[in-house]
Amino acid sequence: MATYTRNNAWNKGGNLTNPDLLWYAKGVGKMMSRALNDPASWWFYAAIHGEYVTPANIQPAFPGWKFIKAPPTVPTSPLPTKAAQDLYWNQCQHQSWFFPPWHRGYLMALEAQLRQDIVSLGGPATWALPYWNYFGGTNGSQYQMPPAFAAKKLPDNSPNPLFVNMRYGPDGNGNIFIPTPAGEAAHPGDPNFSRGQVNANYMSNDLYTGHDQVTKLPGFGGPETLFHHGGGTSGNWEGNPHNLVHVYVGYYGAVTAPLYGLMSDPGTAGLDPIFYLHHANIDRMWAIWNANGNANPTKSGWLKGPTTRKFVMPGTNGQPWYYTPDQMKDLAKLNYSYQELKSPPAPKAAGLPKRLALLGAKDAAAAAKKAPATPAKPKVTELLGASARPLKISGRVSKAAVKLDAGVRRKTTRSLAMAAKTAAPDNVYIKVENVRGTFDATVLSVYLDLPEGAKPGESRQYLAGNIALFGLRRASMKDGQHAGEGLTFILDATPVIDQLHLKNEFDVESLQVSVIPADPLPENADITVGRISIYREGF
Repeated sequence: MATYTRNNAWNKGGNLTNPDLLWYAKGVGKMMSRALNDPASWWFYAAIHGEYVTPANIQPAFPGWKFIKAPPTVPTSPLPTKAAQDLYWNQCQHQSWFFPPWHRGYLMALEAQLRQDIVSLGGPATWALPYWNYFGGTNGSQYQMPPAFAAKKLPDNSPNPLFVNMRYGPDGNGNIFIPTPAGEAAHPGDPNFSRGQVNANYMSNDLYTGHDQVTKLPGFGGPETLFHHGGGTSGNWEGNPHNLVHVYVGYYGAVTAPLYGLMSDPGTAGLDPIFYLHHANIDRMWAIWNANGNANPTKSGWLKGPTTRKFVMPGTNGQPWYYTPDQMKDLAKLNYSYQELKSPPAPKAAGLPKRLALLGAKDAAAAAKKAPATPAKPKVTELLGASARPLKISGRVSKAAVKLDAGVRRKTTRSLAMAAKTAAPDNVYIKVENVRGTFDATVLSVYLDLPEGAKPGESRQYLAGNIALFGLRRASMKDGQHAGEGLTFILDATPVIDQLHLKNEFDVESLQVSVIPADPLPENADITVGRISIYREGF
């Protein structure tokens, strides 16, 4: 039996009568009492994930740490030595196949420090981080943030270290909720729930890295990389739910713009105590994905970790603790378990049989449903078309025309028409490439051929997907760790293309892509898309 069990934060109503949360608050308070240059301080650990306080990363306005509105009161000095900064700070792995194992080690290191402090305060030696399962509860009711994080005082009337001022939520009013399927169902007609949905659909992926008929690029766990502090393409599960939850918790409002919540940016996210409960749930989902029979990479480049910079955390003994993905891959061997290790709600899509039936290939659909084959990997990927110029994201809707290659389009049309014979019609996806800017705190919805005057929230049949810009500023910075390439997103446009084909609306010279922010952006928001491209995958 594991020594440390991470429990649901919503136990006992998710308030400070939950001992896991009360001791968490006390441990966080003790870590916050230490100086920035102390490896056992809350601030030092936040900077391990990312920071805006060193000369290389300091900002002239928010999200620079000196501009953060208390609570918490974030120190900007004394800085640790350059050697300590280079060893520990700015390590978080995003848009990388190291995203899951790096964050598991990060949680364990912080947890060890918190546990040491909690024991010193009279708490349990087996304390472990709770997790916020925003898909959990009766009928998915736990999409709301646990109320302990909204309380300004602890039971003894002292300030609650879990309360953060710069945490705005999707409405920009401090009400923190996640627009999950259950959240939407509980708020019929509420326009705030027509945003990009946070779901667990990518738990159906069958490949950690790579793609096939059920797993789109770059795979569940992310693309193969070296040490990668950000920029490029997120793994499917990192994109949703991870990135979306970060942005929705932080977000912004008309009153706060151009300020946004700490959770919306990797350089400030580790300052917010809710960060670690979100990541405990993300880690739990990785454990579930493995328990469902899905395999982690076996390449030595993943197992041993990057050679350019090792993963390392401060140890409670004052010495560095180095670790590898191989050491992080099996939760049970780390002496950890979770209160719940069951799958979130199943994806809505029924896979290839449902698609074949939609395309009129009923016999092929029945055969695929009766004896499903191993998902095929694509034999060819071809560019259908791309936009001619960069797209500035502003106002309510930004549009780009994508001219299609007639020959490649005919291949896709033919594959859709012949689904009954081949049982392997093309997949089509949209790449939103090299998104750059300085405003992380928004979600963009990408629509394909959205009719003029249509209301996006009522036109989901044209929706290719939603993208959260978590990490945009960091990925756009040209420095020693970032090439300034920005973020790239891959969206599965196959369902939209299927519908256009069935309505005889795919035989066109170009398709219009509409990019719509969840809310109108602040005037000074800086977001540009380098290119929008559309590809076919042939099987």
